[in-house]
Amino acid sequence: MPLIFGDVNMAVFSIIKLSELEGAKRIDADYYQPEFELIKRSLKKTGEPLGNLISYIKHPTEIKRIYETKGVPYILAENIHGNFWILQFTEKRYIAEEVATQIPENRLEVSDVLLTRTGANFGDACVYLEEPYPAYASAHIIIIRPSKIPGEYLATFFNTWYGKKLIKRGWYGSSQPEISPTYLVTLPIPQLGIENEITSIVRNAHDLYRRSQFLYSQAENLLLEELGLKDFKPKYEKTYTAKLSDAFSAHRIDAEYFQPAYEEVVEKLREKNIELKPLRKFILSIQKGIEPGSENYQDEGKPFIRVSNLSINGFTDRDQKYLSEELYQQLRETYEPKQGDFLLTKDATPGIAYVVKETIEGIIASGILKLQINESEINKEYLALCINSLIGKMQIERDGGGSVIIHWKPEQVKKLKIPLLPLSTQQKIASLVQQSHEARRKAKELLEVAKKAVETAIERNEKEALDYISKTEEE
Repeated sequence: MPLIFGDVNMAVFSIIKLSELEGAKRIDADYYQPEFELIKRSLKKTGEPLGNLISYIKHPTEIKRIYETKGVPYILAENIHGNFWILQFTEKRYIAEEVATQIPENRLEVSDVLLTRTGANFGDACVYLEEPYPAYASAHIIIIRPSKIPGEYLATFFNTWYGKKLIKRGWYGSSQPEISPTYLVTLPIPQLGIENEITSIVRNAHDLYRRSQFLYSQAENLLLEELGLKDFKPKYEKTYTAKLSDAFSAHRIDAEYFQPAYEEVVEKLREKNIELKPLRKFILSIQKGIEPGSENYQDEGKPFIRVSNLSINGFTDRDQKYLSEELYQQLRETYEPKQGDFLLTKDATPGIAYVVKETIEGIIASGILKLQINESEINKEYLALCINSLIGKMQIERDGGGSVIIHWKPEQVKKLKIPLLPLSTQQKIASLVQQSHEARRKAKELLEVAKKAVETAIERNEKEALDYISKTEEE
């Protein structure tokens, strides 16, 4: 007996036999959308089920979320981004050695593919290339261990339009979608004859990304060395006193604000005779983004750039929200980030500073400030690094106090103390930051080439995919 599924808005239907219902006998219409059925049938012609190509697929063991300041690297879903599928250990978490020994099945091996099974970036995939090492995956990630297919290729496929569609088809749950290993092993993985080329591209991108990290680390180390803070470790006191007059002057009575460690870093700079100036001395103008209201969010359209979409490396599509073309056109003149703009977050995760490298389509949210900087007084890249480094973080941590959701007020932003090094030193540091961003940009471009090549091979043939790769290598 056939079952008829359809989209009443578009009058498109698919007819599925009862005997063809898959997995757990799903009968929800979304699962059998014609688009999904066409993709799966098309890929079956050139591939075979994932289960035949791997030796291991596992939903890792859950543990108590008790993180350490050092220990064994613990990979979270936030470390995986579908638009840049190299593992990024930027949100660093560690677990104790004794905890790691209790979850051996969570330990990663080279070329494992990691797929986020739930959360804001559900369905994103990346390949693990032994950095950091060793590493263990959290329970929000599915570990896939390939045996007959390169992990670099598999991660790339999952991040293509086709891979994303197949993963989306298998999600279950309404408020917090999830994906299961039992569904994933049924997915048809196309064998396209370009697996080695894709692996090489992804590994080259990985090398560029590591170079980007190294250059940024060099810039940060040079900054701290020049400021005399290279080996500085703030000492957070358990007990301390503060003058009542200081509390009245600061308009603060919370204990966290008077933690001596915050003043210690400033005193270190003064001891080295480093000139400190408030940020307001470098600001020509300051503009807050806009909050159009959640009722204006859409599934597609122009990006609405919130604090969660901005990092020290640029823009991400994590939990991306979108605005209509009409609303975008109304707001873009004032609120679209342009090349050279200095962006600074003030809410939720305050103190993320970024100099825009290229104009991006999108509208910045109210949690992001756009500053016009007097570049005759200070280098913008140097300023961003100062804010993103220990110097800025500790001051912002102090201003935020003990709030659950931190809001950094504009008057606090203007008071932020910035160490002023000679312009020649600033430019040297800025050059390293710019080289870092350039290496990262090239890495991302290579990943886009890999993804486009896989899609080309699926839609056309192997030859056209290889021609596309060769053409991009010549450019």
